[in-house]
Amino acid sequence: MSDHTATPTESDHHFPCPRCGSDLRFSPGDGKLVCDHCGFEEPISAGGPWGGSIAELDFERALADLLPLQEMEVTRVTTCPNCAAQVEFDPDQHAAECPFCATPVVADTGTNRHIKPKGVLPFQITEEEARSAMGAWLGQLWFAPGGLQDYARKGRRMQGVYVPYWTFDADTRSSYRGERGTVYYETRPVMRDGKMTTQRVAKVRWRPASGRVARFFDDVLVMASTSLPKRFIDALPPWDLGLLEPYRPEFLAGFRAEAYSVDLDQGFVEAKQAMDRQISRDVKFDIGGDQQRIHRIDTDMSDITFKHILLPIWLAAYKFRGQTFRIVVNAQTGRVQGERPWSTWKIAVAVVLGLIVAGAVGYVMAQQ
Repeated sequence: MSDHTATPTESDHHFPCPRCGSDLRFSPGDGKLVCDHCGFEEPISAGGPWGGSIAELDFERALADLLPLQEMEVTRVTTCPNCAAQVEFDPDQHAAECPFCATPVVADTGTNRHIKPKGVLPFQITEEEARSAMGAWLGQLWFAPGGLQDYARKGRRMQGVYVPYWTFDADTRSSYRGERGTVYYETRPVMRDGKMTTQRVAKVRWRPASGRVARFFDDVLVMASTSLPKRFIDALPPWDLGLLEPYRPEFLAGFRAEAYSVDLDQGFVEAKQAMDRQISRDVKFDIGGDQQRIHRIDTDMSDITFKHILLPIWLAAYKFRGQTFRIVVNAQTGRVQGERPWSTWKIAVAVVLGLIVAGAVGYVMAQQ
């Protein structure tokens, strides 16, 4: 191991190589800063041990703008005019493509004051592994244009981006009123095919029910960005948050980071909706019986805390016939989600083949 420790430049996420001066980057899976120019390697542990606790912040104090100054920071970001993603760019970079939608952007000098990230989930899979996962996913899309597979084969670089999330903790106690339904059966006479017979009919007997349930919510996850479609956001999990590391800029070396655009109070609205859905399930379980009706739930929340974390994705954005399509790879699990155009001629061929097969089957059956 080298006696030299890389130190960040003015941009928080840049670490000059002590041998050649090139930028070091974080190597997924290795836990090292590496120099692609001269091969120098620097374990991140050289600057301090990995691990350690990740402190939660008080939600009410944050809403009242009473967080300590050390929990806030100002970063330079560029806002994409197409998808509104706010992405950090290098200080000497004046033009680039938005990693989320491939729209050309001009790097400005805009700044963003926000709550610092408390935790980061380092990249686990390499770009090569992400590209392999993307290629396998593309190979399953028979109705996609052939040009889409060509895009994957050309080897265009994917963008490694840390996307912002909120996590929320809360202690909840809920009282409820509802009804418990018990299914029973009655036998009724019915006329069927000109004959009198009997039929069992299900009925529900309802009785009042009330009670209390309690649940502690830990790390309810809410994406703090609108740059990706919701169907992507919902499909990217699971994330193993047990592998979160306390935030260190070394983990971001060589990658971009998106600033959050969903404010803390907006994020909590979504988190509370997720909590309410779970509480409703708890209430139905507590009511018991065969069926349940909920008339009212009153929930008290206490000890609400949160943290701002960064989670990793590999992202490919491409243009096809004037439209932007995106493929996103969870950089921890390799799970792929994406948009794709449809090939009209492939669909037409499939329809024609289907009609031919249907006609052939009909002809065979007619000859029997």
